[in-house]
Amino acid sequence: MNFHRIFDILPYQLAKYPQKAALTERRKGEWVKYSTEECLDIIARLSCGLLRLGLTRGDRAALMVSAGSPPWYFFDFALQQTGVVVVPLHDTLVVQDVAYILKDAGVRLCIVSGAAQYRKVLQAKAGVPSLQHIFSFEKMDGVLHWETLLAPPTEQESANLAALKDSIAETDLATLLYTSGSTGRPKGVMLTHANIVSNIKSLLTLVPVNHRKTALSFLPVSHIFERVVGYLYMAAGTSVWFARSMGHFPVDVLEVRPHFFTAVPIVLEKMQERVLEGRRSKGFWGKKILGWALACGQNFDPLEKLSPVFWLRHQFLDLFVYRHWRRMLGGRVEGIVVGAAALQPKLARLLCAAGIPVREGYGLTETSPVVAFNRFEPGLYRFGTVGIPIPGVEVKIDQPSENGEGEILVQGPNVMAGYFNQPEDTAAALSPDGWLHTGDAGKLVHRRFLKITGRQRDFFKTTSGKFVAPLKVETQLQSSRFIKQSIAVGLNRPYVAALIVPNFEALETWCRENNVHWTAPQFMALNPKVLKLMGNQIEELNQSLEPHERVRRFALLHEEWTPENGGLTLTMKLMRGVLVKKFEKEIEELFHTSGH
Repeated sequence: MNFHRIFDILPYQLAKYPQKAALTERRKGEWVKYSTEECLDIIARLSCGLLRLGLTRGDRAALMVSAGSPPWYFFDFALQQTGVVVVPLHDTLVVQDVAYILKDAGVRLCIVSGAAQYRKVLQAKAGVPSLQHIFSFEKMDGVLHWETLLAPPTEQESANLAALKDSIAETDLATLLYTSGSTGRPKGVMLTHANIVSNIKSLLTLVPVNHRKTALSFLPVSHIFERVVGYLYMAAGTSVWFARSMGHFPVDVLEVRPHFFTAVPIVLEKMQERVLEGRRSKGFWGKKILGWALACGQNFDPLEKLSPVFWLRHQFLDLFVYRHWRRMLGGRVEGIVVGAAALQPKLARLLCAAGIPVREGYGLTETSPVVAFNRFEPGLYRFGTVGIPIPGVEVKIDQPSENGEGEILVQGPNVMAGYFNQPEDTAAALSPDGWLHTGDAGKLVHRRFLKITGRQRDFFKTTSGKFVAPLKVETQLQSSRFIKQSIAVGLNRPYVAALIVPNFEALETWCRENNVHWTAPQFMALNPKVLKLMGNQIEELNQSLEPHERVRRFALLHEEWTPENGGLTLTMKLMRGVLVKKFEKEIEELFHTSGH
């Protein structure tokens, strides 16, 4: 048996690797398990319940939930096999964007996780005449609960569902995903069953998951990355356990003890921060050994053959430090796949030195999503790159510069069908011969590894006439444990400057160790000793940048950028235009006053 449409995955699992705990969630303090058979039974009943509401093939239904769960996937599969297009909504969206997406997609039914999401949809509903039904995962007065759709189907309903499933083609639209974008209104990316299934099948050959492994899911499934990885686990027969939320991850990971999970860089950065925080409570030798472990780990080279002396050193550090880190993750982790944003190479080296394999990849919603991926096999990954293009996907660099850098173009069965109701945007993104213009700049290094150097539109030219890729500068700055966020500026200016949000947790530890009085972040951002520390850090980091890319001046800000305050997109990318406008005064001062 094979699978050609997304909703064929669980029947495929039942035929090859039936699981007693295919999907598991935490409910009222207990882990509730669903076998493969139970999942399929619920999905079939749910499909018939949806058809009773009058939903028909080609309709759109939205899912707006706070975290992944078995019921989320039950609805996802149930809607797909009735021919209804699934429209996931990020639960952090503001009401105006919710209203825009529901109306643009012509959504007829919406499922929410609880009261917060319900209020947003209810506020948006007035301007969405197509929206007829709202259901909730949580039980709330006056709101239909999702389990009301689970009445056993009649023979005729089951026969109608079977015929409907058989009629759905691989080329049919499966889902509509609205990209957050850094400017303008969200655009609906149209992905077919064939788009997503091609990506799953390519990843099955690359990620060593199987029916004997356990995976933990805690990232929002409204993002294509986590959603498709969930499909991947199911296709491999891997048991999927859903954490209650990202905040519960440190507790849930100890209970589940997963072999694999996906993460965004900030999760791993917070883990490193907890380790550094713990250093304060250690004695003299404890601090020394931890400092040694960090220094050695950040320079770890898996391709280097270890001499007996280095091997002994690694065994010592593993005994006293690294094995404790593995225990923080349950002690069984065989792989962490990182996406959505750039991972600091030093952090990747450190985790790999600790026996926690981390692999970074690259993709877009428009590519279903994976384009390239660092493999788990020795020699098939390179820190600082996003890996090798996956099977079936072609990558080329358009109009490369002297150093081989240009826009990344992608072609393959995973490339979207286009943007919903946006023919002009579709034509701009897809060339007549099927190449997708990603808008990302990059180059191929070590012959076949893709390295991302920034967004094409984000590049700026200083008055020296040389182009600067801000992402390269920002990635270098954020390799310092004292720098959490940064934005490089310098368009039509004589040099590059930066706004920096310090890592105040690491900074507080440094202050206590160096007898610097600690107070509120807004005051520490102006402290002369802190400014001197940051100046020294930047001077050191600049050595790895070209002269025209080096940061000459900087300003420290005390408030972290988040999607809630408008500094980041929902996929944690910088809202450059918003930030430059918001901090216009601070930026002007960087080019008109003496630097730090």
